[in-house]
Amino acid sequence: MSEPKPPTPTPGDTYKGWLFKWTNYIKGYQRRWFVLSNGLLSYYRTQAEMGHTCRGTINLATANIAVEDSCNFVISNGGAQTYHLKASSEVERQRWITALELAKAKAVRMQAESDDSGDECPAAPASSGQGGGCRNSEVQSTLRTLSSKVEDLTTCNDLIVKHGSALQRSLSELEGIRVGADMGEKIRQVTERATLFRITSNAMINACRDFLSLAQNHSKRWQKALQTERDQRIRLEETLEQLAKQHNHLERAFRGATVLPPSFSNPTLGSKGGVSGKGDASDEDDDNEFFDAMEDPAEFITVPADPKYHRRSGSNVSGLSSEIGMDDQSANFDELSLASNPESPQPLELEPVRQRRTRIPDKPNYYLNLWSIMKNCIGKELSKIPMPVNFNEPLSMLQRLSEDLEYYEILDKAAKCQNSLEQMCYVAAFTVSSYSTTVHRTGKPFNPLLGETFELDRLRECGYRSLCEQVSHHPPAAAHHAISEKGWTLRQEIALASKFRGKYLSIMPLGSIQCLFDKSNSHYSWKKVTTTVHNIIVGKLWIDQSGEIDVVNHKTGDRCHLKFAPYSYFSRDVPRKVTGVVTDKDGKAHYVLSGTWDEKMEFSRIMQSSKGENGTEGKQRTVYQTLKAKEIWRKNPLPEGAETMYFFSTLALTLNEPEDGVAPTDSRRRPDQRLMEDGRWDEANAEKQRLEEKQRTARREREREAVKAASSPEEAITEDSINDSPLKTDAQETGTEASEVSDESKYHFTV
Repeated sequence: MSEPKPPTPTPGDTYKGWLFKWTNYIKGYQRRWFVLSNGLLSYYRTQAEMGHTCRGTINLATANIAVEDSCNFVISNGGAQTYHLKASSEVERQRWITALELAKAKAVRMQAESDDSGDECPAAPASSGQGGGCRNSEVQSTLRTLSSKVEDLTTCNDLIVKHGSALQRSLSELEGIRVGADMGEKIRQVTERATLFRITSNAMINACRDFLSLAQNHSKRWQKALQTERDQRIRLEETLEQLAKQHNHLERAFRGATVLPPSFSNPTLGSKGGVSGKGDASDEDDDNEFFDAMEDPAEFITVPADPKYHRRSGSNVSGLSSEIGMDDQSANFDELSLASNPESPQPLELEPVRQRRTRIPDKPNYYLNLWSIMKNCIGKELSKIPMPVNFNEPLSMLQRLSEDLEYYEILDKAAKCQNSLEQMCYVAAFTVSSYSTTVHRTGKPFNPLLGETFELDRLRECGYRSLCEQVSHHPPAAAHHAISEKGWTLRQEIALASKFRGKYLSIMPLGSIQCLFDKSNSHYSWKKVTTTVHNIIVGKLWIDQSGEIDVVNHKTGDRCHLKFAPYSYFSRDVPRKVTGVVTDKDGKAHYVLSGTWDEKMEFSRIMQSSKGENGTEGKQRTVYQTLKAKEIWRKNPLPEGAETMYFFSTLALTLNEPEDGVAPTDSRRRPDQRLMEDGRWDEANAEKQRLEEKQRTARREREREAVKAASSPEEAITEDSINDSPLKTDAQETGTEASEVSDESKYHFTV
């Protein structure tokens, strides 16, 4: 059966065909289907495998192409991948060589443009409006296409000169030979070289035709776009002139309006009425949003309670409002009275509160080929993958754990609660608030070294103090302990398990979190949900939180079941939705929580519950009649310019700020992390690799010592007595990461 004749390779086209690939000494050369596209050469066993199974791919941008004989050639990218290929004929081999050379030239050029794109982007003026941005990107894309075609023409010209010279030499040799046995061989060579010359000439002609067609098509479009830009500029100037006139008119009207309306004659009454009106309007909006969000949850439905419950001002409602708001109102009253009373003692002897930094150096715009690194990491544990700092943010995992305390005020309010069920609502809101900082934070924190610590002392500003330590290397695990003067203690032991699945990255926290309140002796515990990073390879990175959390009060038996709904394109619910129900030890529901983990949480008191109709999955859902929802937590706005500072919150900006008196093992003293924050990423990568290699060496040394200690128990006692000190000097160092961190912190000051 004759094979179809492959098409002549043209610049930019996909080239396909059969080649014989060397497999091993037993099977020898095996027939494979090869596809050349976008600078990548891939092969399959059959054409049917193209849709699902690729047997191998090599990037031509870094590959070498060498011809062995008339039919054989080799493609290698420096030793990692080498393809020994054989064509069916010399002409077929030359077709592939021509296509590969064209594809390699284009791949090298595109890689160079990608490396330079980061420097060119800031220099380009910002377009006005989305339409201007689209047109600018379209023009830039067209210019790149035309430039690519010009480069293709240059490559084809070089190939024509090369094959033309070879053809000329063959013709000269043909004239000088005698008629005889050598004539047939020379004629065959001339014929083959003439064929190669014709193939290259056809590629040149096709490239010229493409370039001419593109230039003609886009010339008219650019002329039309230029005229459109001129018209828009004229309309914009007219609009600005009208706005300037209106502005002057409003200024004159404002200066002339000296008589206030009667409602503002009494400042107290006017301000009170204005506040209440605004509050009612916002409450109505919040109600609408709340009940829309609770429109169709998986397990229960909330509806407004019967008006008779709202009329009970002397019992349930007043009791509820007193439980919820009395502590806050009294606290605010005390603060106002102290501020307004001149006889109250003024803390003149106290030192001023330290002013924390509000900015860090902007994130550099460095290009990195993500797939070249991640393709070898599929299925591996994230903590065992050597990653450059391009994927990181300048914070360690210990500092990210300390960020859970950004909304510490929720625990302060919970510590004042008299009702354990209400206190459960605040604790549940605190668990949700810890995820609010992750919505835009796609950077990976630094893996802490063994023995690394981070101390967050906010006693004077916020009344709490926190300490984290990396207590295990493999598997990585950290311990966190925070204590507050307001009467609560938080501790957590976090171990992360993560898997890269190709399209997304899953991070599963394995530890538990404990919260204790001194006043009520309540002890709460819960675990974290799964974090998923989507679009690892293609598209914009985005993060989702999904799973369920059970917050348990071990003293009273109260429980709060929180459900983080995974994002779905087809869902009618608001994205990042969180719902929860607070029940007592008997399983009776008392409060409903609802909101989103990236914005706010609200809670409502349940007045009555009943069984409703079956849901979509046949499960009978519970209908809760609730009072008006109250906001229990709202996310703080990000600081100005956060998009250029890794989307750090106000607290995150201060976590890596240098401080005096911290331990030598503190994360602030990590040299690679500090270099990354300063924008010196190349040096940070080198330092990060040095630290990781030193930690691996220390780990191997510990394992050898453990084996040695197991063989001689007496030596084991001596070794243990030496290794008990976590911050021993270099002379005592035997390889523990604790001493290693101390050593690195001293090295940091010389960077």
